[in-house]
Amino acid sequence: MLDRLQAVEDRYEELNELLSDPEVISDAKKLREYSKEQSDISETVQAYRAYKETTSQLDDAKSMLQDQLDSEMEEMVKMEIEELTEKKEELEEQLRVLLLPKDPNDDKNVIVEIRGAAGGDEAALFAGDLYKMYSRFAEKNGWKPEVIEAHPTELGGYKEIVFMINGSGAYSKMKYENGAHRVQRVPSTESGGRIHTSTATVAVLPEAEEVEIDIHEKDIRVDTFASSGPGGQSVNTTMSAVRLTHEPTGTVVSCQDEKSQIKNKDKAMKVLRARIYDKYQQEAQAEYAESRKSAVGTGDRSERIRTYNFPQSRVTDHRIGLTIQKLDHILQGELDEIIDSLIVEEQAEMMEKAGEQ
Repeated sequence: MLDRLQAVEDRYEELNELLSDPEVISDAKKLREYSKEQSDISETVQAYRAYKETTSQLDDAKSMLQDQLDSEMEEMVKMEIEELTEKKEELEEQLRVLLLPKDPNDDKNVIVEIRGAAGGDEAALFAGDLYKMYSRFAEKNGWKPEVIEAHPTELGGYKEIVFMINGSGAYSKMKYENGAHRVQRVPSTESGGRIHTSTATVAVLPEAEEVEIDIHEKDIRVDTFASSGPGGQSVNTTMSAVRLTHEPTGTVVSCQDEKSQIKNKDKAMKVLRARIYDKYQQEAQAEYAESRKSAVGTGDRSERIRTYNFPQSRVTDHRIGLTIQKLDHILQGELDEIIDSLIVEEQAEMMEKAGEQ
């Protein structure tokens, strides 16, 4: 581990020199690439330097015990050794986590797709609740949610809603929301007061840059049509809505949220690129099905990951067996307790595998 950390620190120093090189400064692409690489390893380097400093202080303190000390000084040195030993162990644990492989998509914006599944109107209402929950979570993190496509129902829910969350690190947290979400509650339309179970599915896709996936214009069919709202009413009479079809994969994306056809096409293209990127990723990862199955953040999207029980104000995440009695807080976007627990669990699994290897 120490050899790897020293290599990371050496690279950090090399990047410092490269970033002061006039040739790099004049090359925007290289400057951006090296700056990002340095930023990505900065936390590891700072922790490693703190570890080296703590180890040095610990060695000095231990050597002091070899000298003739009065009882009071000896007690102080022993206390210092105890504190430094504890700090060293904490830094070792932190460094093990920092050396774990990073998901290359973690820093990206995300495209979230929520669809009402089993449960009819109640599932659509639940899809609307999930959309509000994620919008609030995004805002708490300083991210910006932006609707791309929505199919609302007359009761106020959504058959389907697709939206983007713009913000650094959005994917690193939102990726744990992939899967089927289940709600248990008495629907507002139910006169008998019986508890119904409904589901909605959530897909979280990292935004794909143009350089990451090659989509040819000739492979895309563009259709335009007039936007419409719930119940068939016209949102506007111009042909501003856009439907993109990527013919090689059969991927179809529509967008009618904006009044401008150009803006709708731009939004739809972002979703199309993300879906195709995700499709290729899923195909590549299929070869590692066993490792994917054990990773809490990358499970099958049809898998039921969480239950929201309204009568008991309880939320249970089935992947890690975590139950929290704070349903109202979670629906207000306070998801950190669940997501942090999922991150810790995934890191523990990765460390265990690294140990086995």
